[in-house]
Amino acid sequence: MQNGTLLAAVDLGSNSFRLEIGRFEHGHIHKVEYLKETVRQGNGLDDNRNLTQDALERGWACLARFGERLAGFPREHVRAVATQTLREARNRDDFLTRGSEVLGYPIDVVSGIEEARLIYQGVARLLPQSDERRLVVDIGGRSTELILGEQFSPKSVASFRVGSVAWSSRYFADGAFTPQAFLAAEIAAKAVLDEALAVFRRDAWDVAYGSSGTAGAVGDVLAAMGGPKGIITRSGLEALRDKLLRAQSADRVRMEGLKEDRRAVIGGGISILRAVFDLLDIDEMQVAQGALRQGALYDLLDREQPETDLRTDTVNALMQRFAVDVPHAERVAETACKLFLQAAQPDSERAARKLEWAAKLHEVGCRISHSDYHRHGAYILDNTDAAGFALPELHRLSVLVLGQRGKVRKLEADLSDPIFALQLLCLRLAVALCHARRAPDISGIRLQAEPGVFTLSAPPPWSKAYPQSAHLLQEEVTAWQKTPWDLHIVGD
Repeated sequence: MQNGTLLAAVDLGSNSFRLEIGRFEHGHIHKVEYLKETVRQGNGLDDNRNLTQDALERGWACLARFGERLAGFPREHVRAVATQTLREARNRDDFLTRGSEVLGYPIDVVSGIEEARLIYQGVARLLPQSDERRLVVDIGGRSTELILGEQFSPKSVASFRVGSVAWSSRYFADGAFTPQAFLAAEIAAKAVLDEALAVFRRDAWDVAYGSSGTAGAVGDVLAAMGGPKGIITRSGLEALRDKLLRAQSADRVRMEGLKEDRRAVIGGGISILRAVFDLLDIDEMQVAQGALRQGALYDLLDREQPETDLRTDTVNALMQRFAVDVPHAERVAETACKLFLQAAQPDSERAARKLEWAAKLHEVGCRISHSDYHRHGAYILDNTDAAGFALPELHRLSVLVLGQRGKVRKLEADLSDPIFALQLLCLRLAVALCHARRAPDISGIRLQAEPGVFTLSAPPPWSKAYPQSAHLLQEEVTAWQKTPWDLHIVGD
């Protein structure tokens, strides 16, 4: 990536949406601009876990404003990441479809584990290099992430469904601060976070860092009270709770350093932070400057090249975990990508890389059963924690794996997308051509793509030399019938 390149990250949190623009210079990203809007989507989930119309509109309006600022940014230089609220929302697709349109860029919903990884990357990138063992705590609006790591490497990550917006709504719903409400909120938080004790125990880390909104807000207030800047202590948390109890309600809270957008959720945030301090035996926590958005920015750099793309390592790890036949997977991937690049538009390397991952994982379900292995493989990809992947990316891989067999028209997928349709065809063709589990001779094969039509040229000498392969290719013509695409075999 060239020095001076502008990159942007959009963080769709449960409490706030944030946009950060940075400039790449000599391996580092320097902040150019930062925008934040309090959207509180986490308060917009109804009893059926659907975002209300008001919550949808608030989010879309914010993204439209962000989109105006991002106009002209190349797609590969922008990463938009959504977290817990949109993981939970049953109507998230409604929000994402229009949200991506008004923003002008696709929005990735990430798993809690992937969110934790990105948070750690953001924190670590803005800390001095050190061999210290780090505990990073990020209390968001509807989830809390815990990470153990060293240098730039997260060692253990976890995500829990407890957050400042959710806890404020549940335990301080009327805005009243009482000893009973704080006690109930802290006990409930400990009950959710209790399993963290097995991994995040006190002897597993040297320094504790607090990332993002809650930690930052608490650190600002404690500094305004005369405490050391950027440090959260047990006694400081006790003093803050006492101040809230004296105020009796959120409306009456007046504390120097507390921003207006934090007032409504400070009770939930402090109760969770106190629970974390007690549970993990933390005496002092440093407020980190980095957060999810910085992690997303640096992730853009890693995705730029195949050799630094974490997703490639994740695919290789999945192949190992599920005992994939590596030589066969690699020959299917090589065949699929060669065909794809014959027919794809220029600059399709990113799409080819995703096809390669799907091909390498096309038999990942065989470890469960050879019967319907494509269905098992699709299930695995839809339900696994895969570092570096957003949930939509994993789902797209799962659909490709599912669609490698059977009639294409029965596949629940957007076949109007020409890139996806071409990826699917090339995977299916590669599986057929590699049926003997050896490298196929495709020197005489040519694939072309035009609107609504795929044309595969297989000259007679090739067809006579490989009759079974030629037969399987003819079957593929039937498989694509009654879809938006026609497949023609020429020269056979």
